[in-house]
Amino acid sequence: MVSIRYIIFVYFTLSALAASVFIGLSLYGRLADQMSSTIQEENQILINQINRYMDSYLRTVMKLSDSLYYGVVKNADLSDGSINSQFTLLYDNNKDNVEQIALFSKEGYLMESVARLKTQADVSQEDWFKAALEKSENLHFSTPHVQYVFDNGDFQYRWVITLSRAVELTRGPYTEQGVLMIDIRYSSLEQLFDGVNLGNGGYVYLMSSDGELIYHPKAQLIDSGLEQENNLEAASYKDGNHREEFLGEKRSITVKTAGYTGWKIVGVMPIDGISLNSMKTRLLIVFIIAFILFILAIINSYISTRITDPIKELEHSVNEIEGGNLETQVYIGGSYEIRHLGTSIQNMARQIKKLMADIVAEHESKRKSEFDTLQSQINPHFLYNTLDIIVWMIENEKQSEAVKVVTALARFFRISLSKGKSIISVKDELEHVRNYLMIQQMRFKNKFTYSIEAEGQVEQLASLKLLLQPIVENAIYHGMEFMDGDGEILVKAWRQGDDLFLSVSDNGLGMTQPEPCAFPPGLGYWGEERK
Repeated sequence: MVSIRYIIFVYFTLSALAASVFIGLSLYGRLADQMSSTIQEENQILINQINRYMDSYLRTVMKLSDSLYYGVVKNADLSDGSINSQFTLLYDNNKDNVEQIALFSKEGYLMESVARLKTQADVSQEDWFKAALEKSENLHFSTPHVQYVFDNGDFQYRWVITLSRAVELTRGPYTEQGVLMIDIRYSSLEQLFDGVNLGNGGYVYLMSSDGELIYHPKAQLIDSGLEQENNLEAASYKDGNHREEFLGEKRSITVKTAGYTGWKIVGVMPIDGISLNSMKTRLLIVFIIAFILFILAIINSYISTRITDPIKELEHSVNEIEGGNLETQVYIGGSYEIRHLGTSIQNMARQIKKLMADIVAEHESKRKSEFDTLQSQINPHFLYNTLDIIVWMIENEKQSEAVKVVTALARFFRISLSKGKSIISVKDELEHVRNYLMIQQMRFKNKFTYSIEAEGQVEQLASLKLLLQPIVENAIYHGMEFMDGDGEILVKAWRQGDDLFLSVSDNGLGMTQPEPCAFPPGLGYWGEERK
């Protein structure tokens, strides 16, 4: 049996645990969202800063292009002399970031350069050259490539980004179109991105507006096919923060578009890298949940005690009443409901005591009335039949048999009356049945025989008066109806433990399958047994 205190404690504890877990998860979610927002804001700030550095770097190169075009090329007449010295001067001032400076005609012939063009080199087929002529009004930045058309003297081929533009060349009275080229050192641009870390597993890469990679920390692995990047999909992203799933990994993407070039700076941060998966964070959440659970457990213990202690006291009082002590003082205390319940139980105990007293008195009166009624029904009926037998015997001059019947009848009524007693000894009850059977045997002309058996000291025990006589009468009238001197009636009395057993059996025809008993379940009754 589970106590109410245990139930309250368990349910409240489970509720507290669920609340603690919910609060912990909510707190975890809030901290995770806050951390994610904070990291994204920091990434946004970092990428904006990188964009400013890159924009400043590219604008420096663009200013160099403007200086070469408007300060040198546009004001020079190529038919009068060379402008190589001016090219060289501007190159020397920017050689930390610039690899080559060259001027070409629209046919691809080298007009001026700080380096010697390789033999058989054809720049007219280069993408940067074609782009300058196709859109002559714009400055064009190529993607990173190896510049191999110039002979640097060190036999090295360097990665560059080519800035090209269409220019107007003056040659005497004639003007023609040409292409001004500036090779930017890729390493200078690479330095802006190297070492940029967006946290646990995060990185930054640069691509063109159509998704072609310009810089990537894993460029060599991507080129070799060992790694992949979602750059083509990212090219469609607008500036800001995005969520994507690439190769089974959820990532946070921050995009920033460079002003003039249209290049996009992309910051990649794995979602796992911004989650609260650190050991310290987990321990903090566990500590918070445990603390909340501890506080709730204390509150639970106090509340359950306040609720259950009055109930336990009331239970003790109810157990006393259940044990039969109706005089016990019922506990009345605790909350209003429990006090009201205690008052009701106390009133109920008083009513039960009064009803029990009334029932006992009524039962005693009813039992006495039933015995009196039974006796009044049995005695006249039996008396009249017996007197008829005596008259018949006397008329037939059977005086000795008449004396036996009269003697048995006298003993029968002596025990039946018993000075008004309802309880007699088993010995008297058996004697009463014996006298009855003797008289009935004479009446029915030896139609049956009978025997009475009493085991041990059972005759000294007490029994209800007239208990066996109605059953024996039933056995005679119903069991011996079709018997012709072969009838047998056996009356037994024995003791088993603390119980007294009385039985009446006969060898009559018996009866059909018994109908459902009209007695309530659990109530026994004495009856006759047919062999």
